[in-house]
Amino acid sequence: MKTGLHIAIILAAGVVTGLLIRISKTKSSVESSSRVVYTNSEPNVAPETVTEDEPSPAPEGWMSEFELIERSGKKVSSEQLKGQPYVVSFFFSTCPSVCIQQNQKVQELQSLFENEGVRFVSISVDPVTDSPEALREYAARFKADNDQWLFMTGDLLYIRRVGAEVFRLAVDEKFHTEKFVLVGADGQIIGYYSWPEPRQFDKLKTDIRELLGNKS
Repeated sequence: MKTGLHIAIILAAGVVTGLLIRISKTKSSVESSSRVVYTNSEPNVAPETVTEDEPSPAPEGWMSEFELIERSGKKVSSEQLKGQPYVVSFFFSTCPSVCIQQNQKVQELQSLFENEGVRFVSISVDPVTDSPEALREYAARFKADNDQWLFMTGDLLYIRRVGAEVFRLAVDEKFHTEKFVLVGADGQIIGYYSWPEPRQFDKLKTDIRELLGNKS
């Protein structure tokens, strides 16, 4: 009799433990899925579904323009960027490795295309830390030209939307992809390039030259 009672107690404890674990996992899943990557009238989408390798038309209701604060303290809009091709990247100033390597690549491009009519736009994904003043100090490390290479900051939620909706790249606080986005003078995306890959980085250079009318 006692043995049967003990078995019943053990089984009941197992059921309760299982229910508690299931509830905990469900709660964790809900909390994780509630984090907003971008905001529009459509349901939230997982970040990995936002990333694109080829340009594509934005769904109706998505942002197509943006305005952020440049390191100078002035607001700069995507409309103001039109008229010249530009290369967009996402970074944050306290990143100890990848962002430094990435911005060294931008520095290389800046030197290669100096005074040739192409700009570079680096957008921070840690805007709380990366104030205009902090960005001015950071930009100086890479000898960034004030007119040719822009460093931009703003509200994090808004920057998430800029990344996902305008450029089709998943970005979050201190998170970004290792891709450059080439935008034409008309504001349309030309292509995506993984800068750590030599062939893709060379392709970016070639495409910039073609946009500038320089086939050499």
